[in-house]
Amino acid sequence: MKKIMTIVLSTLLLQLSVDAQLTTLPDGGNKKAIVGEKVGLTDVVINYSRPAVKGREGKIWGQLVPFGFTDQGFGTSKAAPWRAGANEGTTIEFSTPVTIEGKELPAGKYGFFIATGKDESTLIFSKNNTAWGSFFYNPSEDVLRVPCKQQVIDKPEEFLQYVFLNQTPNNATIALQWEKWMFPFKVETDIKKEQLASFRKELQTEKGFNWQAFVQAANWCANNNTNLDEALQWADNAISGTFIGEKNFTTLSTKAKILDLMGKQAEAEAIMKEAAPLGSMTEVHGYARQLLMGKKLAAAAEVFKNNYKKYPNTFTTNMGMVRALSAEGKYKEALKYANAALSQAPDNANKSNAEGMIEKLKAGKDVN
Repeated sequence: MKKIMTIVLSTLLLQLSVDAQLTTLPDGGNKKAIVGEKVGLTDVVINYSRPAVKGREGKIWGQLVPFGFTDQGFGTSKAAPWRAGANEGTTIEFSTPVTIEGKELPAGKYGFFIATGKDESTLIFSKNNTAWGSFFYNPSEDVLRVPCKQQVIDKPEEFLQYVFLNQTPNNATIALQWEKWMFPFKVETDIKKEQLASFRKELQTEKGFNWQAFVQAANWCANNNTNLDEALQWADNAISGTFIGEKNFTTLSTKAKILDLMGKQAEAEAIMKEAAPLGSMTEVHGYARQLLMGKKLAAAAEVFKNNYKKYPNTFTTNMGMVRALSAEGKYKEALKYANAALSQAPDNANKSNAEGMIEKLKAGKDVN
């Protein structure tokens, strides 16, 4: 019994000694880091450790970090790439599928390695994201390999870092920078595909219990001229969906916009005639401006005039009448409304706009 108690006590003391480890800086002063950003709708997160040059300028590449695949003298790998950082190993995670330098990579978390070379290197994304460093690297676990032309950077980096460069709405260049070298690679997402997938998912949550969400999704499709058939279904749901549908200027005009893009102009115009009386003064004015930009001058003039009848002698409707009459070539008549609008201008920007219109009308020029 005493022997058993001794074994139990020894085991407990060993466990306590492990649990009692105090927090200290990482070995060798290699700082742990996490960097992440959104590329399009995709979350990109990199976990790594940051070794320092520590006076080893000119001795990093090809020496401290050997070129190619090497036997590190430990672990199972006899031909291991660099761990692209220090300590445990580097991981990179993508929340959606992406392309790396044009090559497809599924969503997921990957071990990230680099087989460095004198002139060109190879980036390696491995499905093994838990191994310590690259001591157990197995090429059969590679998901993607991409060639990379490293670059010399102007300002040396003492601590290794990952940065996001040259960002656009759907892509960015991720670069490892250390000492005098940089390893850049372009990450790109299919923003339209991911956005539509996000809409479909979110419209099935509590966010789909209001017409505004369906309008937002339908409008995005219209503004990007994509996925119009499904966008039309979303617009219809905003208008007449069970419990949530509402026939108003916003829902009707959204459907009309999509129909117009689909080449169904007659249907679009019929819906807008139904929508116009439901709109606010500002909404109707905006619609008339859209007609002007689309060179539908007669239709725009009619909408401006109807808006004035409903909301007479305001700054917005007076400006609308200026545009309507100017589109019809009635500059002198338009001038009367422009002067009225000038006295009603709510701020300096609108006052300046009205003054500019007056000058054009006096010179016999169209303000539109």
